[in-house]
Amino acid sequence: MRDSRDSCLLEARGITKRFPGVMALCDVSFDLRRGEVLAVIGENGAGKSTLMKVLGGVHRPDRGDIFLDGNRVDIPSVHSATGLGIAFVHQELNNSDNLDIASNIFLGREPISNCALGLIDRKKLYRDADAILARIGMECSSRTLLKELAISSMQMVEIAKAISIDAKVLIMDEPTSSLSQRETSRLFRVVKELRSRGVSVVYISHRLGEIEEIADRVVVLRDGKVSGRLERGEIEYKSMIKLMIGRDLESFYHLEHRTSREPMLEVRDLIVAGHPGIPLSFKLYKGEILVFAGLVGAGRTEMLHSLFGVDRPLGGSVLLDGEPLAIRCPEDAIKAGIALVPEDRKQNGLFLEKAIEFNMTIASLKDHQSMKMIKFSECGAIADEMVEKMSIRSRSIEQLAQTLSGGNQQKVVLGKWLSLLPRVLLMDEPTRGIDVGAKMEIYRLMESLAKAGVSILVASSEMLEVVGIADRVIVMSEGRISGELRGKEEITEEAIVNLATGGN
Repeated sequence: MRDSRDSCLLEARGITKRFPGVMALCDVSFDLRRGEVLAVIGENGAGKSTLMKVLGGVHRPDRGDIFLDGNRVDIPSVHSATGLGIAFVHQELNNSDNLDIASNIFLGREPISNCALGLIDRKKLYRDADAILARIGMECSSRTLLKELAISSMQMVEIAKAISIDAKVLIMDEPTSSLSQRETSRLFRVVKELRSRGVSVVYISHRLGEIEEIADRVVVLRDGKVSGRLERGEIEYKSMIKLMIGRDLESFYHLEHRTSREPMLEVRDLIVAGHPGIPLSFKLYKGEILVFAGLVGAGRTEMLHSLFGVDRPLGGSVLLDGEPLAIRCPEDAIKAGIALVPEDRKQNGLFLEKAIEFNMTIASLKDHQSMKMIKFSECGAIADEMVEKMSIRSRSIEQLAQTLSGGNQQKVVLGKWLSLLPRVLLMDEPTRGIDVGAKMEIYRLMESLAKAGVSILVASSEMLEVVGIADRVIVMSEGRISGELRGKEEITEEAIVNLATGGN
């Protein structure tokens, strides 16, 4: 093992940062070694982003010191951080979509020609940008306008921008949040190449499987303090969970499996868009948590959209509590007592620029009107009740949804539907992009809803989640139901993967 004193590149000592009414960081210390990947993990609000913004020059600490190459440094701005060789890849994209890729990568640092006019050397700009794109595996021209790219490719351009400054320290905040599995694998190759060249990477992610794969060491934050550290041989899921939330993994999921045989929802020969000619038939029982598992593209989201009326099915029928149900649009589903928590809460589940109160009551607004006038007092009372019931951390119901953490945003989406007392709750990737503490709260909520008789149909790609929360699992493969698993003995990762990949 390397001697950390000899290989230490960056060291933070006693970093403390307060905001009005909040102690964001309290006496946080850690070191970053040369050519390593250091993961910083913790729940939302644990202080991860604040700590990284202190290192990146966004915030100045109230107390504490930062050392780089053994020398104490002051980092009053992002510009000064860049000058010291510290680059920051933010989770929220900071690109200019009206410019091409090359201009985004070198914005403010464009190469200048030797002519007296000091014009931008376009040939060198594109040549250098193309070289960086090739290095990270992007198969497109640097002359491509950014607005023509997918979100995942925009994320890779942000990473290319950080690499272009030849950084000593690269801070990556949730870098795979918009990437596919293939793009994530490509990113990991880039990270490993940077590590081999002596670049140190600080890696923040809620995806603990990624941490297990990529990190050399882990620093865990809880409530603004360091709750523990893990060396490479100690990095595994259970250890990280325990340090993050102070509990063992066994307390994370529900243990009570229900065996109700009274159907709430019955699907007969449903044919969904994207998979024509492949009928789906299954039953969802009262008070049951039924999880649909499978690989990306298996057809789970399309099935949920058909049940909620987002997309019209191409054939088949649906019965609710034994009665035929015609769902032509989401309003029909809502009237019948069916609710959908979508996979992309920001795009399809929330009005981000509106307040919590607005988001909580928009689905039930007709119930709070008199002579076409909205009863704002009723709306406020409902929102207050759901914020308390869902344990949503906010200043007030007037707080904008976009300012909430991912877990609290997801609770707002859930609260919107729970105020309507649904009979069937459809949930597409219900805990994607939220921290483990918020996950546990949502699992507990699902458990209480199931005990109250609500039938819950979940589509999830997170294997531990599938195994942990399901009373029953239906596995899909290429649009078909490839198998069904019941009980703790049958519901295993091996059995699910076998069915998802076409095994028997």
